[in-house]
Amino acid sequence: MKRNATTDLGRRALIKGGTLLLVAGALNPMRAAESLAQAAAKAASETAPSTQPAGPLRIGLITDLHYADKPSVGTRFYREVPAKLAEAGEAFKRAGASTVVCVGDLIDSAATLEAERGHLATINRQLASIADDRHYVLGNHCVDGLTKEEFLADVGQAKSYGSFDRGGVHFVLLDACFRVDGVPYGRRNAGWTDTFVPAEQLAWLAADLRATTLLTIVFVHQRLDERSDHAVRNAPAVRAVLEASGKVRTVFQGHHHINDLKEIAGVRYCTLMSMIDGSGPASNAYSLLEIAPTGAISVRGFRGQKSYDWPA
Repeated sequence: MKRNATTDLGRRALIKGGTLLLVAGALNPMRAAESLAQAAAKAASETAPSTQPAGPLRIGLITDLHYADKPSVGTRFYREVPAKLAEAGEAFKRAGASTVVCVGDLIDSAATLEAERGHLATINRQLASIADDRHYVLGNHCVDGLTKEEFLADVGQAKSYGSFDRGGVHFVLLDACFRVDGVPYGRRNAGWTDTFVPAEQLAWLAADLRATTLLTIVFVHQRLDERSDHAVRNAPAVRAVLEASGKVRTVFQGHHHINDLKEIAGVRYCTLMSMIDGSGPASNAYSLLEIAPTGAISVRGFRGQKSYDWPA
């Protein structure tokens, strides 16, 4: 069995203290027992890792990479994405962000299924070199040619929606890649404007939010803050669940390839700028999400991404 260095340090400290106390124990057993307990508590407190973050929780955010090995079209320069992601990765590492969330559209479509999975393998391998703790929001392009099961298997994520806790904060991933009739996206069976969050997922969301006591941040690819081609068709129903919880402070979304910010019923909806659009390093866009122990939230935007500061 692999030994834990922290545990070994505590064990040695306890043994050392206990040895010194054995002599005293011969003279006063009750006092020795109390001292031994105090020594054990001190050793544990000195060697156990802290459960509280020393500073703000930092998470890297990227969205709409649309990686594919194909010629550029319009403002989308597909083959420049790896260089842009490399820059973002270096910024995340310098900031100490060990968690990265991709807010959808990691890849773009390809001529064949084999090519599309090859593009996913290439860009995900690079993303894996940036952070072990990665979370993927499904975008419409992620599951255009691929099925959800194929995409999730290739990136190593169990489900298309779910939640996780980091640093005393609760994070929720939503999947709006369903047609209004409830059919999930896959194999080019849906238009990008036909986006919906099914009743089953809404019920799960309500239960998940009831179960947590933590400040909550939500990620979804398509927009929840407006009525447009970029928005989830039943966005008002999703917002109602978020608002009723009283725990959701901010929603991060992509899909629209613009910077935008709206507040509805006390919940902020921050639309993040895409990484794909534009040629050259200056056209990149990514951000560092910082959440202070006080609950203050900031978005440090890089290149084309705007920055925001929201007090607790």
